[in-house]
Amino acid sequence: MKRFTTQILILPLLLIVMAVMPACIEDGITTSPDHQPAFSTDTLKMGTIFTQEGTPTYSFKVYNRHDKILSISSISIKDDAEGYFRLNVDGQSGRTFSNVEIRPNDSIYVFVATTLPANASFAPIDIERTIEFLTNGVTSEVVVAATGQNVERLRCAVVDTDTRWTADRPRQVFDSLVVAPGVTLSIDAGAKIYFHDKARLVVHGTLIADGTPEAPVEMCGDRQGNVVGDISFDLMSRQWDGVVFTHSSKASRMSHAVVRNTVDGVMVDSVTDTSAPALTLVNCRLRNADSHVLHARHSWVEAVGCEFAESGAGPVNLHGGRHRFNHCTFSNYYLFSAITGPCVNLSHLDFDSDDESGLGYMEAEFTNCIIYGSSADMLPKILDGTDVYVRNCLMRSNGTDDDHFIEVIWGEDPLFYTVRADYLFDYRLKPESPAIGMAASGFRPEHPATDFYGAQHPDVPALGAYEPWTPQVAE
Repeated sequence: MKRFTTQILILPLLLIVMAVMPACIEDGITTSPDHQPAFSTDTLKMGTIFTQEGTPTYSFKVYNRHDKILSISSISIKDDAEGYFRLNVDGQSGRTFSNVEIRPNDSIYVFVATTLPANASFAPIDIERTIEFLTNGVTSEVVVAATGQNVERLRCAVVDTDTRWTADRPRQVFDSLVVAPGVTLSIDAGAKIYFHDKARLVVHGTLIADGTPEAPVEMCGDRQGNVVGDISFDLMSRQWDGVVFTHSSKASRMSHAVVRNTVDGVMVDSVTDTSAPALTLVNCRLRNADSHVLHARHSWVEAVGCEFAESGAGPVNLHGGRHRFNHCTFSNYYLFSAITGPCVNLSHLDFDSDDESGLGYMEAEFTNCIIYGSSADMLPKILDGTDVYVRNCLMRSNGTDDDHFIEVIWGEDPLFYTVRADYLFDYRLKPESPAIGMAASGFRPEHPATDFYGAQHPDVPALGAYEPWTPQVAE
């Protein structure tokens, strides 16, 4: 009896559900010209794209903001007879699409990729096409914009005679670029060198990179555009291996140069020649390394007006050798992994850190610098018995002066513009920074007239690499 009663009760429920289901599933298709799709962007910017290379896939969303089904009669690319751009609409690849339906208050993705052909010039060429959406007799458009850039591609390249690279063309390096012993590679202002995954620059001879504030020399990974959302590949490390100065290299110099996106940054490895610094850095920015942005081992490095920032193991690692850093900014707000080391790490500077190489202990001076970030500033913190001196610097640590830490500003925030949560890593100083006008002029005979960005240094400069800066506000 119970079983029969249950069946009687269920039957009316099934009839009700069956009656309601068509109303839920069939919302009807709107034919009103006023009902149009909305788009997540009006212009899909694909950035600079190396010619003859396929791009990653870019995307935007198409929304139906209405309570009925929106049927898009056609989707196509206007004036693209060359077939530069490829589309995928809601999972279907092609060049034209018909009767694409979007459920009420739902959306679909449109994916776009391109391979641009080589052109007759190394100047960038802007290319724009329009994706047209015909809906209820009305046409809507989304612009697709890309810049095609020819590059000179180098594979396992060896520079075996003195060579000068101008800025007339960007270069893309695969595997390695090697400067042979006794040979000088000179790189002019504005030159750009892009390195593919696992590529590296190895200097057995001499590297001279002479940029300017208006046209720095750039060495970076070859991936363009954004990783996701608004996060640029410019912020990401591990895109190429980095720069290595081997023991036979001699008297290299980089001015107004940027090295970023590396695994191991710039490494100066056992250049024991004492006739001149193995590497001189002036107004350079070394940033975004998985390991260190600068690692010097038993070598002589001098730097003035430089930024060393953003690395997983800490920006600068010095092991023995002779070093002088003046008006430099050392900082670390690395975002993509745990930070495992201080901004400046020192070793082989006394008996306790002796590596048994038999080489002399470190001699180092840090003057008019800022050493401040989300990790420890300098290790070791006690320099008694060493030939390492920190003079007139601002440091994150709270401490007191002694024979090795001299006239230090302890525990003050330098007030960078950096906002880690917003992916903004700008180490220029706000106008109210305590580092402004605090430099000791007696230690700046080689200080350049301007900082990396071209800001003029006053008679008494700020500590660190940069003078204060106020962002321009758009009217």
